[in-house]
This record gives sequence, C-alpha cells and structure tokens, in this order.
Amino acid sequence: MAKWGEGDPRWIVEERADATNVNNWHWTERDATGWSSDKLKALVLGLTVENEEGSCEVTEVSKLEGEASINNRKGKLIFFYEWTLKATWTGKSKTGVLYKGEIEVPNLSDENGMEDLDISVSLNKDEPETPLTGLMRTKGADKIRQALGSYVGFLKTEFTQGMILPSANGMAKIQTSSQSKATHDRTTISSGNSAAPVNTGVKIPTCKFSLKEMFQTSPADLYRVFLHQEMVQAFTHAPAMVDGDKGGRFRLLDGNVIGEFTELVADEKIVMKWRYNNWPCEHYATITMSFMDRSSETELKVDYRGVPDNEEERTKEGWKRYYFQAIKQTFGYGAQLY
Repeated sequence: MAKWGEGDPRWIVEERADATNVNNWHWTERDATGWSSDKLKALVLGLTVENEEGSCEVTEVSKLEGEASINNRKGKLIFFYEWTLKATWTGKSKTGVLYKGEIEVPNLSDENGMEDLDISVSLNKDEPETPLTGLMRTKGADKIRQALGSYVGFLKTEFTQGMILPSANGMAKIQTSSQSKATHDRTTISSGNSAAPVNTGVKIPTCKFSLKEMFQTSPADLYRVFLHQEMVQAFTHAPAMVDGDKGGRFRLLDGNVIGEFTELVADEKIVMKWRYNNWPCEHYATITMSFMDRSSETELKVDYRGVPDNEEERTKEGWKRYYFQAIKQTFGYGAQLY
C-alpha cells in the first residue's frame, strides 16, 4: 500500500482548490447542443449572394435537429456533433420578382469533412423557374459550407474554454484527440533546432519567394481569418494570441511563430513581421499577403522577404500545411491547389 503523500499524482485531489479531476485524468463531458443550435442559426441566417440576375438571402431556419458534445479524457478533447438543417431562402430578381426555396443539409457531423457535406437547394413547387436557383446552388451553397465550417471552428475554440482544468503544476494545455500527432509534427517542423536562438551580430544570408493559393470564399472572409484570434485558434488547433490591429502582435503554434502586423488594408492586404522563434535573435521576415477577388474564389498571393536561406523550404512547407491546408479544412474554403 502506498504511503500517505506518495500516491499516483493523477489521483491526488487535496492540492486543487476545487478538489476535482486533477490533471484532467477523469472523463468529463459538456453538452454543446444548445450553444450549437444558437451558433448555427446565427451563422446561417442572413447569408446573402448576388449576381447580375438578382440576389438571394437565407431568411429562416425552419428545422435544426441534432446534438453536440465535447468530452475530455486525459487532457484530450473529443468532439461529437451531428446535425440536420433545413432553411428557407428568398430570391429577388432585378425586376423585383420574389421567389422562395429550401436548403437542406442532412449530414453535418464530425464523421464528414466540409468537402463531403451534402447541401441541396430547391425552388418551391409553386414558384416559376428562375436563374436565382442556380445562384443558390453555386455561390449560395459555398456560403452555407463556409458558415458551417466556421461553426466547427468556433466549437473547438469558443466552447472549449474551461474544459481543460489547471493541474497541480499549472495550466494544462488543450489538446484534441486528433491533435497529438499534429502537435508532434508541428514541433518537428516549426521548432527545428531546439537550441535557444543567439544574436551573433552577423548579417545572415536571406532569400525571397512567393506562394499562391486559391480559396473558395470572398476576400473579406479570408482576410478576417488571419486577424481574429478565435479563427486563428480554430485553424491552428492550439491557443493563440492575436491582436488584429496595425501594430498588433501575434503568437501562435505553441509560441513557435511570433510577429507583428505592420500594415492592414481591409480585405486587400496584410503586411507583417514574422519569424520562427528559433531564428537568430530579432531577425524577422517581411510577409505581404494580397487578397484578389476571382469571382467565386479568392486568390491569395504571399510574398516572403528576408527568410534565412537555410529556412526557405521549412517556411514554405509550414505555410502550406499550417496556414493554407489548415484554413481550408477548418472553414471549408477548399479549392484547387496550384
């Protein structure tokens, strides 16, 4: 029998003020159904699209059935959600004629990625044919997919606050069930050399290059993904600090990436000082992101200046994986790579 004070620390409760679930060892569950219902309605209602034929708006959520919950076991978060959604859309032609139809999403769940989401759009039976139906089936469905992708991101950030309790040694890190391997990969790629950076006082050789990527969303929606702390936490799957104003600083990917926003042009351009934390002390690259409207998509061009020569490939791969791919997977902005 273990002596008093020498037991397994996972079961010691007297060191915790609330004396519960020390080190997050026990299974805990939080019901996210009510919160999710409100969030889904808020994200979907009022969505609008338009073209030369007219405009359409989601005016009512007529059915929303399902459930959502988050489980914490041994410091890992497991997400469950399953929803069926029906909504009404209203169209208005350039000549002022009104139309009504229905949107149905039968399979929003943790088992399906946003690219696998079924979104059906129909026109009410008593309505005459209109090109606005096609608008809703293309741009409208894209907007719905983006909104539902945002819900998943917010579920993993907003609603998880407090799910991981402080341990006897301080604050426990939030880690989802799908995150443990990603954390290892991110540490390998982003941290590289584990030695602390040193200031050698020697000018280091640097390089410049550019990357381009297409996203199925508007420039405005993509622009705000980089500046809102909740959205950054959603696509990086980790706590982050982001002050999305000019001169504001950011820290993400477990502190492996830090920087400062030096220029912001709404929906068009973001310029920032950016660095991995193991680069030579106080050395930053200058990164310029340009957002260009390409009809139903946004082209993002990223120019990199001042990246250390020996960090070029790691920086490219890091951005492709932890920015571009992660944003598409989290918010449903997938588009063809090139």
